[in-house]
Amino acid sequence: MFRRIAVFTYGIACYVASLATFAYLAAFLENVVVPTSIDSVRKSSLGIAFAVDLALLLLFGIQHSVMARPGFKAMWTKVIPPAAERSTYVLFSCIAMFVMFWWWQPMGGVIWSVQNAYGRLALYSLYALGWALVLATTFLIDHFDLFGLRQVVLQLIGRPYTALRFRTPGPYKLVRHPLYVGWVTVFWSTPDMTAAHLLFALGLTVYILIAIRYEERDLVQFHSEYAAYRRRVPMMVPIGAQPLNENKPAVKDVA
Repeated sequence: MFRRIAVFTYGIACYVASLATFAYLAAFLENVVVPTSIDSVRKSSLGIAFAVDLALLLLFGIQHSVMARPGFKAMWTKVIPPAAERSTYVLFSCIAMFVMFWWWQPMGGVIWSVQNAYGRLALYSLYALGWALVLATTFLIDHFDLFGLRQVVLQLIGRPYTALRFRTPGPYKLVRHPLYVGWVTVFWSTPDMTAAHLLFALGLTVYILIAIRYEERDLVQFHSEYAAYRRRVPMMVPIGAQPLNENKPAVKDVA
């Protein structure tokens, strides 16, 4: 029982860390509150700033994808309790993000700046819509499973973990990865695009497109229905989606 309580407490702590990370990310992108934001004053040469920021983005991408792969999970759960695997993934993702926040090097330079009040309002609204889509999508695919809470609660009460069934709720009927659509919208929706913000948005967008390839390879192996789903529904742009059989069993973003 002590071990169950310890794992449960650990899972709660990791979840709280994820909420803090999302809040910090929002402030980081909007240049408010935090000591160093994405568009703070440049303190080093442009070349050094670019190299450091690119390395930070690569660090996050490697951590986020490697730890999501089934082979790594199988190895990792020989070291940690299986119920804590997802929470640990969440924790390491938070650490990678905070390393990025702490070491981020602003670069200066303006790529675009929208001065029209309505244009700025439209971009801020799109930014808010992106966050809303991210949040809503996590609940559609089971927010608590995605962040490891379901796993630690089940082990606390002594019930075995059961994987989520394959479903296509809401926006999953239009695109296969609405969660990533939300993130890309958050990254790019700004009235003031600087060089550092452009590198951040471009780097994470490229990462998402690469990660989808590996994620879908795992999903095809894990869900027999996914191959047909992938043929019928576009990846991120809702064009050409074909009707789905509602009786088919949640699409789960695993990266």
